[in-house]
Amino acid sequence: MRVVIAGGHGQIALRLEKLLAANGDTAVGIVRNVDHAADLRDVSAEPAVLDLETATLDEVAVVLEGADAAVFAAGAGPGSGTARKETVDRGAAVLFADAAERAGVSRFVQISSMGAAGPIEEAAVGEVFAAYLRAKAAAEEDLRKRELDWTILRPGRLTNDPGTGLVHLAESVPRADVTRDDVAAVIAELLTEDGTSASNRRVLELTGGNTPIEEAVSRV
Repeated sequence: MRVVIAGGHGQIALRLEKLLAANGDTAVGIVRNVDHAADLRDVSAEPAVLDLETATLDEVAVVLEGADAAVFAAGAGPGSGTARKETVDRGAAVLFADAAERAGVSRFVQISSMGAAGPIEEAAVGEVFAAYLRAKAAAEEDLRKRELDWTILRPGRLTNDPGTGLVHLAESVPRADVTRDDVAAVIAELLTEDGTSASNRRVLELTGGNTPIEEAVSRV
């Protein structure tokens, strides 16, 4: 399986790329900084240097040609302002989905965020995080209208604790933390399913829990 990952140098993406390589799959990570290419090669992933904020549809579609699945794991990051939430968390997600359609890549997993469903109270979360959630919500809304075999995954608060392999995965779960290791493992498991999977065209929330990942994915 060949999987193209937008935001290929992100913390979840690097973990996912390592898992895919261990399974004998090919991971292609899109990065905008050529200096990050070596980090992808260290986890046996193929780097594709491309800035999704400035790239054309054709440029992104070329990277996706021949892929079996696409994963949008990009984000402007916690140090960015409100403008880049719009250009990356929404704009790049829409571009990546457009490119997947053009390249004929049907399977599409989009990492969103718990809280994107709203209501979003700026006074409670702050201007920048509210902009982030609004951008994620807009990207979700765009993806839902497409004929792709999409899954939107909304993790809870992310941690760098070691993965447990135990999660809570459903259309709605109570707010809680989840490790980046476990998010990557859930995505890898979702990607093993075929185009008839019941997880396709669904929005799933994810936190740490007590169900083994393979079982949790099979249940949904």
